[in-house]
Amino acid sequence: MKSLQTILQYLFFLGLGILFVWLTIKDINQEQWQHIKFSIKNARYGMIAPVFAMIFLSHYSRALRWKILMKPLGYTPTTFNTFAAVMIGYLVNAGVPRLGEVVKCTLLARYENVRADKLIGTIVVERAVDVVCLMVVFILALAFQGHIIGSYTADLFTSFFEDKAGQFSILKLALFLFGVVTFIALIYTLLKRFGHIDAVAKVKKIILGVLLGLNSIRLIKNKGLFIFHTLFIWTMYLASTTAGIYALRETDHLGIGAGLATLGIGSIGMIVTPGGIGAYPYLVTKLMLLYQISEETGTALGWLLWSAQTIIILFGGLILAALFSYHNKNKKTIAHRQHHIP
Repeated sequence: MKSLQTILQYLFFLGLGILFVWLTIKDINQEQWQHIKFSIKNARYGMIAPVFAMIFLSHYSRALRWKILMKPLGYTPTTFNTFAAVMIGYLVNAGVPRLGEVVKCTLLARYENVRADKLIGTIVVERAVDVVCLMVVFILALAFQGHIIGSYTADLFTSFFEDKAGQFSILKLALFLFGVVTFIALIYTLLKRFGHIDAVAKVKKIILGVLLGLNSIRLIKNKGLFIFHTLFIWTMYLASTTAGIYALRETDHLGIGAGLATLGIGSIGMIVTPGGIGAYPYLVTKLMLLYQISEETGTALGWLLWSAQTIIILFGGLILAALFSYHNKNKKTIAHRQHHIP
């Protein structure tokens, strides 16, 4: 039953990804395809190499941060095994969302003196921190790009609260606030009263997990280094995204502000479908329209940024998966020989 649920979940997210791919390319005619090819062909390829390097460094820093989280548990795995487990986890997540987290804990437990079940708690902390960082990215994007994405959001908000005559409606605002309060009260009641039901219990577990994860950060011994790696990871995300935007000549004027907005909206795409397939390029394309960038160029940018991230995960994950077993088998052989030296 569990395996069937996993298969159905995978098919759903894969289907969602295919849907976004179709939505991205369905209206592109031959002339527009030529424009996309032209944008990519004339890109500054010297800026694409740093994109790969920065993405790679962010993953390596994530492995080092994970080691910091394991230290209070008494675990000190090697950096190679930790990094390999992280990359293999990303590779698995590209096919089956969230399965990669279990796989990387299991792999590390196989070759290091750690317990997979105890490592799950560290994953919860990581995800909680990432949620907070993503929220900060959105806030910064609104702060620095409010005149572009903020005005679009404001227009939607204003039109939602206008009456038929185009005037601001106090009644609509009151109904909206009442609805928000009612919704929060309803969610609280459902979680408290029907917590024994599996679906409700899972939602409650996620919310409590995030809160518990954030609270457990205080147990980390080297908080300064943990914060450094967290900032470094998201700085590399931002820098690689901005470098990708600069690589296309049609978008090189947008700057770091657009990089913030693209990072935020692109992260949502990565969450929605396995590896962000379809969803990431689609959302980036729609975002670029707010910057008065043509849909063809936006599509080219979306697929360029997504491809860079995916190539690192696919090749890095596959190479490290191949080296992982060999490295640990060789390490065991050396340890065995040393043990039997008279």
